[in-house]
Amino acid sequence: MNLIGKKIVVTGGSGFLGSQIVKMLQEKGISDIIVPRSIDCDLRIPENCSKITKGADIVFHTAGNVGGIGYNKEHPASVFYDNIMMDTLMIEESRKNKVEKFIAIGTVCSYPKFVDVPFSEEQIWSGYPEETNASYGLSKKMMLVQSESYRQEYNFNSIVLVQTNLYGPGDNFDPNTSHVIPALIKKIHDAKNSNISEIEIWGDGTPSRDFLYVDDAARAAILAAERYEKSEPINIGSGNEVTIKELAEILIKLMNVKSQVVWNKQKPNGQPRRCLSIEKARREIGFEPQVRLEEGLKRTIEWYELLQDSSGKTSIN
Repeated sequence: MNLIGKKIVVTGGSGFLGSQIVKMLQEKGISDIIVPRSIDCDLRIPENCSKITKGADIVFHTAGNVGGIGYNKEHPASVFYDNIMMDTLMIEESRKNKVEKFIAIGTVCSYPKFVDVPFSEEQIWSGYPEETNASYGLSKKMMLVQSESYRQEYNFNSIVLVQTNLYGPGDNFDPNTSHVIPALIKKIHDAKNSNISEIEIWGDGTPSRDFLYVDDAARAAILAAERYEKSEPINIGSGNEVTIKELAEILIKLMNVKSQVVWNKQKPNGQPRRCLSIEKARREIGFEPQVRLEEGLKRTIEWYELLQDSSGKTSIN
């Protein structure tokens, strides 16, 4: 599908992933882009979803209520409700308004807690998600059901991208809602600035994750919009697995910190292992990650430290 000349809606378009999608669409010469803001467009309300999709050709749905392990444990009900309402209504109103194509952004949290690594798309229904992420993972997983059902009954063209953990400049560094990479960067940065000798990290460091630089994720979403036409899920990840312990060691080295890591084993580890197979993405849309983890971390650290220097603050929302 050629996106040039299309009217495109990007929900969450001012957020971490959505803003990069908007930027890349603009770089392709697309100017008719609608970015609804949550402050005046609550996507849990049908009328709002109908209003923003009326006359639209393409919808990238990146909006969501999401946070790290602590946030998900504290707010499982609101995470479930907010996401399932936004996702369901956005697909339904897009269908009603005859949107040509709907690109739904799913999550690696939808995969079962215990599954062969790397995760292949065929395994997504083989078990229950890891408990601390279940409300988020299952709410997003329902987009797969809705997408396939709507294709069967209405011939509605929707696709679901199952994305891994994203990171990069512009990430959320709020300690109450951030994911592991920004959380660790902030902790290490604060320890360095305050001469703190110990850095506490949740769990025991053994869980593994698959981290994808946000620019690569945005590029994959656009490639899928142009080239993928099926309701079956398609994984978007780096294809590489790194433990939290290894991640912490890389960050400490890059940030030149002498503090010692203390693992708080009373806190949850989360899912034991996560790494997505991206063979299908390579085959179907020609996706290949371009930014290696260490390079992406350097860019993220530089962005965060520059922001701290310019603002005089130690954290951002």
